[in-house]
Amino acid sequence: MEKFIIKGRKPLNGEIIPSGNKNSALPLLAACLLTKEPVILKNVPLIADVAVMRSLIESLGAIVEELEPNIWKVQAENINLVNLDPELVKKIRASILLVGPLVSRAGELYLTPPGGDVIGRRRVDTHFLAIRSLGASADYDFDHKKFHFKTENGLKGADILLDEASVTATENAIMAAVLAEGETYIRNAASEPHIQELCQMLSSMGANIEQIGSNILRIIGVESLSGTEFTIGPDYLEVVSYIGAAVMTGGEIRIKNAGPQYLHMVKLVFNRLGIDWIDDGDDIFVPREQKMEIQSDLGDAIPEIKVMPWPAFPPDLMSIAIVVATQCRGSVLFHDWMYNSRMFFTDKLVGMGAQIVLCDPHRVIVQGPTKLIGETMDSPDIRAGMALVLAALAAKGKSEIRNINQIRRGYERVYEKMKNLGADISVE
Repeated sequence: MEKFIIKGRKPLNGEIIPSGNKNSALPLLAACLLTKEPVILKNVPLIADVAVMRSLIESLGAIVEELEPNIWKVQAENINLVNLDPELVKKIRASILLVGPLVSRAGELYLTPPGGDVIGRRRVDTHFLAIRSLGASADYDFDHKKFHFKTENGLKGADILLDEASVTATENAIMAAVLAEGETYIRNAASEPHIQELCQMLSSMGANIEQIGSNILRIIGVESLSGTEFTIGPDYLEVVSYIGAAVMTGGEIRIKNAGPQYLHMVKLVFNRLGIDWIDDGDDIFVPREQKMEIQSDLGDAIPEIKVMPWPAFPPDLMSIAIVVATQCRGSVLFHDWMYNSRMFFTDKLVGMGAQIVLCDPHRVIVQGPTKLIGETMDSPDIRAGMALVLAALAAKGKSEIRNINQIRRGYERVYEKMKNLGADISVE
């Protein structure tokens, strides 16, 4: 199994172009199943999770052709399977995104429980609520340990109130509703950039979606969708990861085509850690000089950084924010109420010398700054794995990070990009 070998305390400098948003690419590939016509996707990130989604849609009969690096042509003229390979399904959480398109297109789907990162219980009840509201049955077959979705007479528009602002459930509801008969409202919808991009691509295919970017979507079903060309936007999670890498190593970088319009809340949170950057058109410039001092709340109280649904601070950036805070002066409480195992990676940071108190599965207090020492660690999931890379870059001495395929699931060409910025990193 390959591992990263990192010798820390090398400032990162230079320019970088982020890859396409993984969390956009996955639902957009699923949405290609909604039309018989070809869809051309540009800026596709070449990462492990996207490769699995490609295999899944190909197993259903879709033909995927690589026109150029990061440009794919997808055509699903025929759907020939509704019982997905369980070995593929369990590799990624995003396999559940096939429910909406396949129930809409084929009328039926068997699906084993999806896999993904082990960061606590990740319920699928909201997906069932949405699909049932549109007129399909959704059950769990205990004998065969599979979900079964089916519609007898096609999907019908409905007024849906999601019981939580689930990203993937919102995406499934959107993909199911665009071809459903009549009008659909999706209330308490998630509104992350990748959901907005899904709506934008579907609209370019002929879908009728209103109030994109809000938490109430109005969708009027159409009879069919056409092909289209669509460019996937930058991965804002990757952008923030490289911002963190720059400030932790005392470097100075420019991130090209960074999509700063999606980072207002993230910037506000990082400002509370004493970190700032300059929005320069579509670029972000991270200067070398950073205050890196945590701002106390009123009354000199310890500030709390809490994840919330978009446009608030996203949970996938919690690991990055925690590791950055280890190098900032002061105390800060981090609270992720959404996932009950997200914080468990912090024991690896403590082993490197960080002063972190794990209050409970959802909260940690970080006291900084602390000098980190190189360590040997295993990457537990995509985001925590990248956080460990940042810690190793800032640490004195050599670090080994094993199980790096977890990181590669969500970050394209991490080694090459870090190397080009001046990191002392190798793969063994």
